[in-house]
Amino acid sequence: MNRKKVTIREVAKEAGVSVATVSRYLNKNGYISESAENKIKEVMKQLDYQPNEIARGLARKKTNTIALIIPDIKNPFFPELVVAIDEIARLKGYSIVLINTEERELENNHFWRNLQSRYIDGFIIASFHFNHQVLQTIESLHVPFVRIDRAANNDAYHSIEINNYKGATLATEHLIEIGCKHIAHISGPKSYLPSIDRVRGFTDAISKRFPEKDLILYEGDFTFESGKAITNEIMLKNPHIDGIFLANDLMAIGAIKALKLLNFDVPREIAIVGFDGIELTNMVEPEISTIEQPIYEVGVAATNKLIHLIEKKADETLQVELDVRLVKRESTLGFVPH
Repeated sequence: MNRKKVTIREVAKEAGVSVATVSRYLNKNGYISESAENKIKEVMKQLDYQPNEIARGLARKKTNTIALIIPDIKNPFFPELVVAIDEIARLKGYSIVLINTEERELENNHFWRNLQSRYIDGFIIASFHFNHQVLQTIESLHVPFVRIDRAANNDAYHSIEINNYKGATLATEHLIEIGCKHIAHISGPKSYLPSIDRVRGFTDAISKRFPEKDLILYEGDFTFESGKAITNEIMLKNPHIDGIFLANDLMAIGAIKALKLLNFDVPREIAIVGFDGIELTNMVEPEISTIEQPIYEVGVAATNKLIHLIEKKADETLQVELDVRLVKRESTLGFVPH
């Protein structure tokens, strides 16, 4: 049989104080005498009173809840990110709400009004292209936020970035070093700043080593399907391609699938490099070389920064850039130059 939940009125009655006094004690708002405070504590312990945290949060307009807004929970990058954000949030006494939505929804004022109605204390937004209208809407909420991944930008807004240009340069130079001479790049959407930086890194590395060659650039959308379809298109048009750098690991996995269906030997005939460093790159055959970004550290930095903003603590940095590293695996190390 379920035990009846003790109410704040019962605590007040047993402690010999008003409901308002108990409320002030719970919300740490207003003066309470030491004797009244001690009595309330004692009664709460005796009655095993559990405060309604949601109601308390609404009363003080703070619920210790943060939202993580992402575009594609199916992409393994995001579950790895959620683990870090949830872990740090819980350590700091916060819970998270996961919101999986499409980019076009961000331009709908109803989306933001709905978010505001949930009494979210702040939010982390990942992998969306921001236009002026969306930024104006977000600012009008007066809710702290942090931008990460494709949403990050080195501007006045709080961002956690990674060194996309360096990562793309490392990936392309690695393909050149192992002997690839005809290298293509499948980028993410060109409206995203990380995509732009990764294209720049690829372009500069190719132009430095092969100044006479035309760039082979295709635009993907960071999905497995686009990696597979565009790789298929590239190889049908340019069967001499011997290296592909893809702007994320999910597209790289799609590329491996397409190449196997076309009977290309990866890595002997063609080498593949991805970007992100998701665990799945270790689980496919062949294992995929990748630019590993510190996914866990991104989540930690973003959560800590957001909580600093919510709690109005000093934070001297607006924008943070984390480093990347090249992880060499079978998809490139087995390449045989022709």
